[in-house]
Amino acid sequence: KIKMEEYLEGVVAAEMDTGWHVNALAAQAILARTFTLKQMKEKGGVPKYNTDASTSVEEFQAYDPSRINDNVRKAIQMTRGEVVKYKGGYVNAWFSACDGGVEASAAEGLAYKKEETPYINAGVKDGCLAVTVPENKSWTASFPVKVVRQAVQKTTGNDPGTITQASVAKRGPSGRAETLKIGEATVGSAALRLALGNDKMRSIFLNSISVKNGQLVMSGKGYGHGVGMCQWGAKKMASEGKKPEDIVRFYFKDVTIEKIWK
Repeated sequence: KIKMEEYLEGVVAAEMDTGWHVNALAAQAILARTFTLKQMKEKGGVPKYNTDASTSVEEFQAYDPSRINDNVRKAIQMTRGEVVKYKGGYVNAWFSACDGGVEASAAEGLAYKKEETPYINAGVKDGCLAVTVPENKSWTASFPVKVVRQAVQKTTGNDPGTITQASVAKRGPSGRAETLKIGEATVGSAALRLALGNDKMRSIFLNSISVKNGQLVMSGKGYGHGVGMCQWGAKKMASEGKKPEDIVRFYFKDVTIEKIWK
């Protein structure tokens, strides 16, 4: 058993660089609190353990109490009880490392269509590429076509055949590659990214994609799905003096930030 605010310290410490400006960490805290409460309310937490939360990032969200410092503690304290709501309900409190300068909609970045998410401020530009690390400004990745063929089959159920060519089939409003034509198959980019490894295929914000010497080669910008708060954008805004709540409202529109306990 652990108190909510104490638990959130371990989450924020794991999800963001603890040396960053406290206001960026505090924005992350508001989202982590919202995510936790939404999961508890709508899914009963983690039903397979009969618990409210899990310390596994695959099952819930990241958690690492060994990284907690004074910066993190302050971020939790200054936002105590604060959550993000839209029309009275908790939002999907998405965030990503670097949105490549433009926020994606949930449908574009995550292929999420389970419910409407009008509160995602898709298309807003945050200037994060000016402050982020080089590998987020521009990245290139190569995958053996054999591996790609298996990934496409696993994702779509269709065999793309011998892969000799690849192209972007459809781009979304922000310019991200929503679907790709790989060999004979069409595949959703978000799903393929998960299948190939989201650390290798860093985003679906692709500049180019081609097949060369038995490898699928792609280049792009950003890191993560690009939906909701961009952490590097939050860092930039925090350094410019923006409050945690203002940072959250930049990425989530028409929302209220409510303090639901003292």
